[in-house]
Amino acid sequence: MTMHLSQILPPMTTPFLIAALLIELTPGPNMTYLALVSASDGRRAGLATVAGIALGLALIGLVAALGVAQLIQTWTLLYEVLRWSGVVFLLYLAWEGWTSGTDVVAEAPVEQGRNFARGLITNLLNPKAGLFYISVLPTFIDPALPAMRQAVILTALYVAVASLVHLLIVLLAGSLEQFLNDTRREGLARRFLSLLLAAVAIWFGWTTHR
Repeated sequence: MTMHLSQILPPMTTPFLIAALLIELTPGPNMTYLALVSASDGRRAGLATVAGIALGLALIGLVAALGVAQLIQTWTLLYEVLRWSGVVFLLYLAWEGWTSGTDVVAEAPVEQGRNFARGLITNLLNPKAGLFYISVLPTFIDPALPAMRQAVILTALYVAVASLVHLLIVLLAGSLEQFLNDTRREGLARRFLSLLLAAVAIWFGWTTHR
């Protein structure tokens, strides 16, 4: 028996996709860091980071579906530890971006595993991602249908939307790599994006305060 797509997807899928797209188009840590990595180290580095981010978002969605994210939101100490760990990690990435151009050979191969891990860690330390899954996503779940199934499908759709937006950022920023082959231009761009990432880290700390 063949099932139509409308029978598989939750009833509120379309408005959820619109909301997810608008959220992902809002500048944040992922967008800024992807621009920094892709413009400085190229598209392969950016793609590795996108993969890490996608896994991080998927894991948080799974955790939220199991109810663990609710514990994080209600346990203030754990929430604050995650929040400040995320801020510090973003500041570290900004500092590394500021300084790495002075002591890393431009022709050295980029360690893709490291970029993947950083994309993953950045999202695992982001309490706002968990907050989205337990406060926004449930509003698109039909109470008349199995909640877990809908949560898993919507989580997968959100990760897909986020990854598409992130891929677009990588392609756009990665196109600047050739222009940035000049050492002086590369240094200026890296430091500008590093300052922007540091500003986003501070903004992230401020907006996640409660």
